[in-house]
Amino acid sequence: MLDAVVELIAEQGMGAVTMDAVAARAEVSKPAMYRRWPTKQDLILAAAESRIGPLSVPDRGDFRAELREILMIRMEAYRVPGADRLLAGVIGSAAETGSVRSAYADYIARATGETRRILERGIARGDVRPGTDVEAVATLVAGSLLFRVIGEQQLPDEHLVEAVLQLVTRAVGVDG
Repeated sequence: MLDAVVELIAEQGMGAVTMDAVAARAEVSKPAMYRRWPTKQDLILAAAESRIGPLSVPDRGDFRAELREILMIRMEAYRVPGADRLLAGVIGSAAETGSVRSAYADYIARATGETRRILERGIARGDVRPGTDVEAVATLVAGSLLFRVIGEQQLPDEHLVEAVLQLVTRAVGVDG
Protein backbone atom coordinates (compact mmCIF):
# COMPACT_ATOMS: atom_id res chain seq x y z
CA MET A 1 0.00 0.00 0.00
CA LEU A 2 2.85 2.36 0.83
CA ASP A 3 4.48 1.59 -2.51
CA ALA A 4 1.19 2.49 -4.18
CA VAL A 5 1.18 5.88 -2.43
CA VAL A 6 4.73 6.65 -3.51
CA GLU A 7 4.04 5.51 -7.09
CA LEU A 8 0.92 7.67 -7.36
CA ILE A 9 2.76 10.69 -6.01
CA ALA A 10 5.71 10.16 -8.36
CA GLU A 11 3.48 9.67 -11.39
CA GLN A 12 0.69 12.20 -10.79
CA GLY A 13 1.42 14.27 -7.70
CA MET A 14 -0.17 14.48 -4.29
CA GLY A 15 -3.63 15.19 -5.71
CA ALA A 16 -3.74 11.65 -7.10
CA VAL A 17 -3.51 10.13 -3.63
CA THR A 18 -6.95 9.17 -2.47
CA MET A 19 -7.89 6.17 -0.39
CA ASP A 20 -9.77 4.81 -3.43
CA ALA A 21 -6.79 5.25 -5.77
CA VAL A 22 -4.35 3.67 -3.32
CA ALA A 23 -6.69 0.74 -2.65
CA ALA A 24 -7.13 0.15 -6.37
CA ARG A 25 -3.39 0.41 -7.09
CA ALA A 26 -2.45 -1.86 -4.17
CA GLU A 27 -5.35 -4.23 -4.85
CA VAL A 28 -6.59 -4.09 -1.27
CA SER A 29 -9.88 -3.10 0.29
CA LYS A 30 -10.44 0.36 1.68
CA PRO A 31 -11.46 -1.06 5.08
CA ALA A 32 -8.06 -2.80 5.28
CA MET A 33 -6.38 0.54 4.64
CA TYR A 34 -8.52 2.44 7.14
CA ARG A 35 -7.70 -0.11 9.85
CA ARG A 36 -4.01 0.82 9.57
CA TRP A 37 -4.26 4.47 8.51
CA PRO A 38 -7.44 6.28 9.57
CA THR A 39 -6.71 9.34 7.40
CA LYS A 40 -5.02 10.15 4.13
CA GLN A 41 -2.44 12.17 6.07
CA ASP A 42 -1.60 9.12 8.21
CA LEU A 43 -1.10 7.10 5.04
CA ILE A 44 1.15 9.77 3.51
CA LEU A 45 3.24 9.96 6.68
CA ALA A 46 3.61 6.18 6.70
CA ALA A 47 4.71 6.23 3.05
CA ALA A 48 7.23 8.96 3.82
CA GLU A 49 8.57 7.05 6.78
CA SER A 50 8.95 3.94 4.64
CA ARG A 51 11.20 5.93 2.29
CA ILE A 52 12.65 8.71 4.44
CA GLY A 53 12.40 7.61 8.00
CA PRO A 54 14.77 7.04 10.86
CA LEU A 55 18.28 5.91 10.17
CA SER A 56 21.12 4.67 12.29
CA VAL A 57 24.76 5.66 12.00
CA PRO A 58 27.27 3.69 14.03
CA ASP A 59 29.77 5.45 16.25
CA ARG A 60 32.66 6.18 13.90
CA GLY A 61 34.61 8.06 16.56
CA ASP A 62 34.29 11.26 14.51
CA PHE A 63 31.33 13.63 14.37
CA ARG A 64 32.28 14.85 10.90
CA ALA A 65 32.27 11.32 9.44
CA GLU A 66 28.94 10.55 11.09
CA LEU A 67 27.34 13.77 9.84
CA ARG A 68 28.63 13.12 6.31
CA GLU A 69 27.00 9.69 6.42
CA ILE A 70 23.65 11.14 7.48
CA LEU A 71 23.78 13.82 4.78
CA MET A 72 24.73 11.31 2.08
CA ILE A 73 21.96 8.89 3.06
CA ARG A 74 19.38 11.68 3.01
CA MET A 75 20.74 13.06 -0.26
CA GLU A 76 20.28 9.67 -1.92
CA ALA A 77 16.75 9.30 -0.51
CA TYR A 78 15.77 12.76 -1.71
CA ARG A 79 17.08 12.05 -5.22
CA VAL A 80 14.66 9.13 -5.75
CA PRO A 81 11.92 10.02 -8.28
CA GLY A 82 8.85 11.32 -6.50
CA ALA A 83 10.66 12.10 -3.24
CA ASP A 84 10.21 15.82 -3.85
CA ARG A 85 6.45 15.46 -4.15
CA LEU A 86 6.32 13.10 -1.18
CA LEU A 87 8.28 15.50 1.02
CA ALA A 88 6.17 18.45 -0.09
CA GLY A 89 3.04 16.44 0.72
CA VAL A 90 4.31 15.59 4.18
CA ILE A 91 5.12 19.22 4.86
CA GLY A 92 1.73 20.26 3.49
CA SER A 93 -0.02 17.76 5.72
CA ALA A 94 1.63 19.39 8.71
CA ALA A 95 -0.58 22.41 8.10
CA GLU A 96 -3.68 20.29 8.63
CA THR A 97 -5.44 20.44 11.96
CA GLY A 98 -6.09 17.74 14.50
CA SER A 99 -4.10 14.66 15.40
CA VAL A 100 -2.06 14.84 12.21
CA ARG A 101 0.03 17.64 13.72
CA SER A 102 1.28 15.39 16.50
CA ALA A 103 1.81 12.55 14.03
CA TYR A 104 3.86 14.91 11.85
CA ALA A 105 5.90 16.10 14.85
CA ASP A 106 6.55 12.49 15.83
CA TYR A 107 7.68 11.67 12.27
CA ILE A 108 10.06 14.64 12.21
CA ALA A 109 11.47 13.69 15.61
CA ARG A 110 12.19 10.19 14.32
CA ALA A 111 13.62 11.45 11.02
CA THR A 112 15.98 13.92 12.73
CA GLY A 113 16.71 11.73 15.73
CA GLU A 114 19.99 10.36 14.44
CA THR A 115 21.37 13.86 13.82
CA ARG A 116 20.55 14.72 17.41
CA ARG A 117 22.16 11.47 18.60
CA ILE A 118 25.42 12.05 16.72
CA LEU A 119 25.59 15.61 18.06
CA GLU A 120 25.07 14.39 21.62
CA ARG A 121 27.61 11.62 21.04
CA GLY A 122 30.06 14.21 19.68
CA ILE A 123 29.58 16.41 22.74
CA ALA A 124 30.22 13.42 25.03
CA ARG A 125 33.24 12.39 22.96
CA GLY A 126 34.63 15.91 22.85
CA ASP A 127 34.54 16.68 19.11
CA VAL A 128 31.39 18.84 19.31
CA ARG A 129 31.35 21.96 21.46
CA PRO A 130 29.59 21.64 24.79
CA GLY A 131 26.47 23.78 24.89
CA THR A 132 25.70 23.23 21.20
CA ASP A 133 21.99 23.73 20.52
CA VAL A 134 21.34 20.19 19.32
CA GLU A 135 17.76 20.89 18.18
CA ALA A 136 18.79 23.95 16.16
CA VAL A 137 21.64 22.10 14.45
CA ALA A 138 19.39 19.12 13.65
CA THR A 139 16.90 21.54 12.08
CA LEU A 140 19.65 23.22 10.08
CA VAL A 141 20.95 19.91 8.77
CA ALA A 142 17.50 18.61 7.77
CA GLY A 143 16.33 21.96 6.46
CA SER A 144 19.25 22.43 4.09
CA LEU A 145 18.44 19.35 2.05
CA LEU A 146 14.68 19.82 2.26
CA PHE A 147 14.87 23.40 1.05
CA ARG A 148 17.06 22.37 -1.88
CA VAL A 149 14.48 19.80 -2.95
CA ILE A 150 11.25 21.67 -2.23
CA GLY A 151 12.09 25.37 -2.20
CA GLU A 152 14.77 25.48 -4.89
CA GLN A 153 13.33 22.49 -6.78
CA GLN A 154 16.77 21.02 -7.38
CA LEU A 155 18.18 17.66 -6.42
CA PRO A 156 20.65 17.78 -3.55
CA ASP A 157 24.16 16.78 -4.59
CA GLU A 158 27.53 16.04 -3.06
CA HIS A 159 28.53 19.70 -3.36
CA LEU A 160 25.64 20.68 -1.09
CA VAL A 161 26.48 17.84 1.31
CA GLU A 162 30.10 19.01 1.56
CA ALA A 163 29.07 22.66 1.99
CA VAL A 164 26.63 21.82 4.79
CA LEU A 165 29.20 19.52 6.36
CA GLN A 166 31.82 22.28 6.33
CA LEU A 167 29.48 24.91 7.73
CA VAL A 168 28.12 22.73 10.51
CA THR A 169 31.47 21.34 11.58
CA ARG A 170 32.98 24.83 11.63
CA ALA A 171 30.06 26.06 13.73
CA VAL A 172 29.92 23.26 16.29
CA GLY A 173 33.18 21.33 16.04
CA VAL A 174 35.80 21.86 18.70
CA ASP A 175 38.37 22.35 15.93
CA GLY A 176 35.98 24.60 13.95
